[in-house]
Amino acid sequence: MDPIAYEQSRAITRRHFLSRCNSGIGAIALAQLLGQTVTAESDEPLAGAVSAIAPKAKRVIYLHMAGSPPVLDMFDYKPELKKHNMQPCPKEFFEGKQLAFTKGHPNLLGSPYDFHQHGQTCTPLCELFEHFGSVIDDVAL
Repeated sequence: MDPIAYEQSRAITRRHFLSRCNSGIGAIALAQLLGQTVTAESDEPLAGAVSAIAPKAKRVIYLHMAGSPPVLDMFDYKPELKKHNMQPCPKEFFEGKQLAFTKGHPNLLGSPYDFHQHGQTCTPLCELFEHFGSVIDDVAL
């Protein structure tokens, strides 16, 4: 693989993929729900073939949850990050790397919320989830 193309492919994150492809994925799902076949212009002989297995999906639920708190602030307790909140980020963390939305010398940002341990597993949870702690042992995080 071309080294430049390889670096470009490594720079595409899950977030980039979903933001660029959500309408394409939705169009494929809609076509399947309407019973239409999805074809692609290709030299492949099976590109427009109908699946041997009938689709079972009756509905699609697409949740676009913009504006929700970051996972780091809800479930991923980082006591050292909170301890160093708003201090300059060590250079070895970002120097020579291309980071999204970062210019200049960034500061570390710890969670603004307190975390408490819950359940038999002592799972740390953000203070925003006061009732979730009672069932935390029944949930996989």
